[in-house]
Amino acid sequence: MSLETAHGHEHAEVTNTGIDNRKLGFWLFLSSETIFFACLLVGYLVYHGQNGSGPTPAELFEIPLTSISTFVLLMSSLSVVLGVFSAQQGHAKAARGWVAATALMGLVFLGFQAYEFTHFYHEGLTLSSSLFGTTFYVLTGFHGAHVAVGVIWLLSLLFHGRKGGLGQDKAGDVEIAGLYWHFVDIVWIVLFTVVYLLEAAM
Repeated sequence: MSLETAHGHEHAEVTNTGIDNRKLGFWLFLSSETIFFACLLVGYLVYHGQNGSGPTPAELFEIPLTSISTFVLLMSSLSVVLGVFSAQQGHAKAARGWVAATALMGLVFLGFQAYEFTHFYHEGLTLSSSLFGTTFYVLTGFHGAHVAVGVIWLLSLLFHGRKGGLGQDKAGDVEIAGLYWHFVDIVWIVLFTVVYLLEAAM
């Protein structure tokens, strides 16, 4: 069974729920990723406070700096929404511009994380220095890896749309990439709240 989009430019296989099977499959994938990050977060909380000989979070965290990187990532969610909307409306060049802006903000976020990891390392926090170091780097590192995958995905969309932009024929691809991007943003909101803000409040 196939479904013609409202603009008549692409056909997508749908399930009995009436949802594009690619989108449904991707939602299932994101569900498994949610479980994955939930397990990592539980591990972090279980070993919370067992710092060993390494520096403590209070000695390391720079909340204002991390807040800036968080703001950048949240703004990238807005730009990807505008990119999806532009593609669906047939504004191919505008969609390409918004997707490029999203990828750029993702790179900025990764730059902040690279600086933070380097700073923490020089302060004595390593994977093996303490349980906090192990759980912190694994948890935030995996999130950073997911952001990097998202950036590569967005750049691949830009590459394939380098001539005609990202129009209605690619709106589905942009939307699925947008779902992934929203996922990494939501995960970061949780991590920033639990790992950084609650730690600073203690």
